[in-house]
Parts: sequence; structure tokens; C-alpha cells
Amino acid sequence: MPLSAVNETRGAVLATRVRRATTFFARLRGLMLAPPLDPGSALLIAPCSGVHTMFMRYPIDVLHLDGHGRVLAALAAMRPWRLGPVVPRTRAVLELPAGVLAKTGSRDGDRVTFGPAAAQSPH
Repeated sequence: MPLSAVNETRGAVLATRVRRATTFFARLRGLMLAPPLDPGSALLIAPCSGVHTMFMRYPIDVLHLDGHGRVLAALAAMRPWRLGPVVPRTRAVLELPAGVLAKTGSRDGDRVTFGPAAAQSPH
């Protein structure tokens, strides 16, 4: 069942179609060799403490989340072929299309919640 992701601190919808990567192979693959995320889409990788953009042809926005949905690190427009930081206490990483963080004002310290996907458009 798809999820939606909302930045509760900013009152902004981050994604209306969040796919989860929870198995070893799904987490390992992530977005490698995948087409760019559509607007409103995202990938939630859990458990996860850091990501890379190897074998990707497009930038992504990345949110490192703790176990309570608090943003520990917000990385805007992480370019292809980069190694992201391993952020202590990260329990999950949300990968979004580049530009979502700027549009929503999302940053470190914000709180992100997940719920059933609703028919709302992302900001």
C-alpha cells in the first residue's frame, strides 16, 4: 500500500506516492538504474543510515530521518555519482525528486510523518 509523506513542521506534502524499500535487495538497489522519480513520488529506504547516487543519471533530494521522523540531515539536489554522508542515529532515508526540499522549505529538525496515500498534490 503506497504511503504519503508530509512535513508536519512546514505543513507541506512531500510526496503522495511513497514506495518502501525494506528488503536487503530493494535497499541495495534503491534508485540505481531507475528512471527519475515522478513528481509526487519518493522512495523510503529503511533501515538505512546513508545513501549514494552511483549509477543514477539525475539528482535527488535526501532526508535522513531518525526513529521519530525527525530530519537529521536534509541534502538538496544530491548529484549523480556521489557518496552521501552516513548520519548517526538515522533509521530511514527518504529520497525525493530534486527541488522538493526547496519548494517545501524542508530542513534539519523538521518532522516528517507517513500515512495512507491520499489524493492530494505535492507542493
